[in-house]
Amino acid sequence: MSETQPKQSQPEAQPETQPETQPETQPDGAASEEAVRPAIVGRGLSKVYGLSQRQAAKALAADDPRAAAAAAGGYLGAHEIDFEVATGEMFVVMGLSGSGKSTVLRMINRLNEPSAGELLIDGEDITKVSDQRLREIRNNSIGMVFQHFSLFPHRTVRENAAYGLKVRGIAKSERLEKADAALERVGLGGRGDQLPHELSGGMRQRVGLARALSVDPPILLMDEPFSALDPLIRRDMQDLLVELQAQDQRTTVFVTHDLNEAMRIGDRVMVMREGRVVQLAPGPEIVANPADDYVSEFVSDVDRARVLSAADLVRPARLVLPEDISPREALRRLGDNEVNGAFVTDSADKLLGVVTDDRLVSLTRRRAKDVSDALGDDYHQVRDSDVVGDFMHLAGKQVVPLTVLDDEGRLLGVVTRGAILSALSTANDDTTEVAHA
Repeated sequence: MSETQPKQSQPEAQPETQPETQPETQPDGAASEEAVRPAIVGRGLSKVYGLSQRQAAKALAADDPRAAAAAAGGYLGAHEIDFEVATGEMFVVMGLSGSGKSTVLRMINRLNEPSAGELLIDGEDITKVSDQRLREIRNNSIGMVFQHFSLFPHRTVRENAAYGLKVRGIAKSERLEKADAALERVGLGGRGDQLPHELSGGMRQRVGLARALSVDPPILLMDEPFSALDPLIRRDMQDLLVELQAQDQRTTVFVTHDLNEAMRIGDRVMVMREGRVVQLAPGPEIVANPADDYVSEFVSDVDRARVLSAADLVRPARLVLPEDISPREALRRLGDNEVNGAFVTDSADKLLGVVTDDRLVSLTRRRAKDVSDALGDDYHQVRDSDVVGDFMHLAGKQVVPLTVLDDEGRLLGVVTRGAILSALSTANDDTTEVAHA
């Protein structure tokens, strides 16, 4: 609800004979809708550069809007873009130069005025708000980190980090305190008195990030913020952003042309080409199932070992035994399934350990009644969120495959060496097929 919307008048007090008035609540449907409402929604967003609103509308209505815009002396930057960004999501927009990704980002805070469509921030269409209301939204709800730092060279690092708070009219002592806290979070504690030219490129970008964080915006827009940095510094900044996102769960829209970067940091990725959305999905889904040849070529060089996780490759364990099974029966089932080891779980599916054929043979000779004495911990445990590159070297080194457990120790499944090799070789197969097509 807009802050400028007047409050509704309160109803008159009820007579004493009436039952107590219940607290005002939304109907169940309305409350549910409020709970799931996305932070940002774009509907039919289009942008034509260089034309008036009327000329742009005419070009957008043509059979070929791009050609119509060019014939009128304009340029179609984005056309009929639909997307939703969930609260707390890291949403990545990616594409090559000229694909429209920065156009979309800058329409979110109306640095680029949309030629058509709706843009909702927390349910409010900002394409229809007054200039004053737009300034309020920009100052209070949206922070932005640019590609080229955009620092004031004559202001100290601390003063740069505090600038957004100064615009808000925050008292000097408070804004400098918050700026110092933000600088500490981005690893620049103690550098507040330096000037931007005394810092490296990576440090200056950290100042830009601290400036956005100091105002604690619900929404953060990042326009290729790391593209000008050296690879190692860029990786450090990605690590920092992932760490901050895990702490804050801030709604973030991040623009990049680097697919590995997009896959590494994004919850979902929107791939654009020539002003249109080609595919919008989680990174692993885009890698596994590209929407067309353009996306397939785009992802052919991606480092799948850093994109795919255990959750993408997990499959049911071949043999899981109950804890009360006899050693003789367990040994028989291993033989029937042609395996040398099996998992043993309790009634709640929690993993108790692994039994192997040689330990079971020893128990049967001693005529043991259960398999508890045969349980071992000879398995490698991974989490479903672990990326393949972090555990692929462990595959095939135990009698059972890599074991995927949840936080409570329940067995979710396994990741086999074959599944890893297949997933990592798919990129080469796809590239070969395209080359010979």
